[in-house]
Amino acid sequence: MISDLWYKNAIIYCLSVGTYMDSNADGVGDFAGLMRRLDYISGLGVTAIWLMPFQTSPCRDDGYDVADYYNVDPRYGTLGDFVEFTHGAQQRGIRVIIDLVVNHTSDQHPWFKEARRDPNSKYRDWYVWSKTKPKGADTGMVFPGVQKTTWTRDDVANAYYFHRFYEFQPDLNTSNPHVQAEILKIMGFWIQLGVSGFRMDAVPFVISTKGADVGKPAEQYDMLRTFREFLQWRQGDSIILAEANVLPDTDMEYFGDDGDRMQMMFNFQANQNLFYALAAADSRSLAKALEATKPRPATGQWGLFLRNHDELDLGRLTDKQRQTVFDAFGPEKDMQLYDRGIRRRLAPMLRGDTRRIRLAYSLMFTLPGTPVLRYGDELGMGDDLSLPERNCARTPMQWSDEPRGGFTKSEKKLAVPVISGGAYGYEHLNAAQQRRDPDSMLNWIERIIRMRKEVPEIGWGDFRVVETGEQSVFAMRYDWRDNAVLFVHNLSEGAQEITFRLGKADTSDSLLVNLFSDDHSHADERGRHKLLLEAYAYRWYRVGGLDYLLKRSDI
Repeated sequence: MISDLWYKNAIIYCLSVGTYMDSNADGVGDFAGLMRRLDYISGLGVTAIWLMPFQTSPCRDDGYDVADYYNVDPRYGTLGDFVEFTHGAQQRGIRVIIDLVVNHTSDQHPWFKEARRDPNSKYRDWYVWSKTKPKGADTGMVFPGVQKTTWTRDDVANAYYFHRFYEFQPDLNTSNPHVQAEILKIMGFWIQLGVSGFRMDAVPFVISTKGADVGKPAEQYDMLRTFREFLQWRQGDSIILAEANVLPDTDMEYFGDDGDRMQMMFNFQANQNLFYALAAADSRSLAKALEATKPRPATGQWGLFLRNHDELDLGRLTDKQRQTVFDAFGPEKDMQLYDRGIRRRLAPMLRGDTRRIRLAYSLMFTLPGTPVLRYGDELGMGDDLSLPERNCARTPMQWSDEPRGGFTKSEKKLAVPVISGGAYGYEHLNAAQQRRDPDSMLNWIERIIRMRKEVPEIGWGDFRVVETGEQSVFAMRYDWRDNAVLFVHNLSEGAQEITFRLGKADTSDSLLVNLFSDDHSHADERGRHKLLLEAYAYRWYRVGGLDYLLKRSDI
């Protein structure tokens, strides 16, 4: 199969099967329920669905503690249900990518049970052991304040095992070639069932060397090439979207200088600086982050997001910048998590201000990369801070004002309750109500997705930040195949008037066609554009004039 680059201009929608739609009234979402909502997802205009973990699991970490990589957890259905879902998605032109969690397993996985029981088992070396508790065992935790150590003693094995995450998630020894071969087998299995790729969890930890005698872990980047080669051999257009919160100077190690490693990575650097820009009404750090992450292979692509299933990690910001974001979006201690992030959904972080929420999404959809939308954010769903850790932002989808938000007909207590009461309760905020309101967040998201798909320059083109003379006004231009688009965002709570120049007078840059209204901009005789932007305003422009729109062949 010849590889294509479908992911360069995809729109990805992330959801958890267990909290999306319950079809059998047992209080847990399932694939049959998800099938019922495929037309809703298709109507949004998304081109790919990213499923959070759904394999067999004790679910002590929301499914990231996998106990069987080759099956569907019975709560969500069967392998047959999964195949019906992928087939239904394919019929609607939607690809499916799934979480690939191979840094660790559940301690209930048969591999670990066998490994701890028998020191001569072949699975013993699939995990990382030490006779004594290693030095530094109480450092390097992923969840500080919740997690106490990275080495835990197992009485059955009479040894300590390594776990970068929770103690019930023993790390796989990914340096072991047999473990690497199993990872390939897992990918091949799901590819055969209709999957187009994987969001690989915790990639820096997957490729790091592990062991009691490892002081500073070394990254085994060649492992990424092995994964890529296998996927391209098995199904040429399948991809890996890497979760790798790393510094920009190592980005190319993950992409590969020749584009022979990861096809996609999440741009955490841009994400964190975007929130600082929103909090401080200062676009300069965002511009620097985009410039720092600009280098990537022609086939490589960034994944862009505002909020995801984890906390908003602010660990890459300076202490002062982080405090600015905390003060603006998570001032209370129970809104913060792991001493580095905010555990809220986007809408309550921005205090329900529709102007700011739409500004934030306009920014995400126009930054260089592929946008990733989290389920419920198309409605402006809220969070439940009474729930522990990250569960507060993992509540069930709010479909209607029926009991339990139309998520389930079950009357028993849900593992994660639907948000009820207040501004974000399902009684007032739900998909059914917003479908009937032409000015709702849902209908606005559908429109902006449609427009984003009509500007492929973002996914394919080269970008540059345009100087506006105001640090609170952020402007970017993309050029691709003699086509150009311009996006302008006012991050401040006050109106701003800016003057800028795109090119010389009497050129194609002299007219900017507004893609959302008839408010076009004509340059003066000196080639300057003057814009008046209301508070939290955004503008999408086609550069080149109306004649250009008539001759385009790809719109």
